[in-house]
Amino acid sequence: MGQPLSQAGIYLVQTLFNLYLMAVVIRFVLQLVRADFYNPVSQFFVKVTDPLLKPLRRVIPGYGGIDLASIVLALLVQTAGIYLIILIAGWTMPNLLQPLLWSIVGFASLLLNIAFFAVIIMIILSWVAPQSRNPVVDLLRQITDPIMRPVQRLIPPIGGLDLSPIFVFIAINLLEILVVRNLAIMFQVPRGLIMGL
Repeated sequence: MGQPLSQAGIYLVQTLFNLYLMAVVIRFVLQLVRADFYNPVSQFFVKVTDPLLKPLRRVIPGYGGIDLASIVLALLVQTAGIYLIILIAGWTMPNLLQPLLWSIVGFASLLLNIAFFAVIIMIILSWVAPQSRNPVVDLLRQITDPIMRPVQRLIPPIGGLDLSPIFVFIAINLLEILVVRNLAIMFQVPRGLIMGL
């Protein structure tokens, strides 16, 4: 009886914490790319994350256009989720630093996943709805343009075919393999505990 209950508890904690973590990281990305904050989708992420983010911003200011408070909040949310899962599962508590290191790896992986899926969605939309002016499409364009433009300058379209997404995917996968996976091995991140890994 105890095992199914703990599995249900772990599932619930992972789902709720991961949804909120995703909202915080997306807000960080939107601020990083200077997305339109009057967009209704942006406003959703602002409203969801403001209750925890505003107090943190009073203590942790931004630096060089980077919202450090969002990064700290993402790491805190993920670390708290890890501790709750460890408690529910009845595992031995790691030292205080280890879950924070795991959270840093998870944050990096989540950023790469957001970039990867944003580019995929934009490619699909360019085929099925190239002139769409939907608020979601506008935001996705604002997220992917800073990633795609430098590559498009280096590799212009060949015969009307834009090959730059292929090289963007290669770069994202290389970062995932060379940086995130190596950090996951180095910090001994348990599989399935961190979102994105």
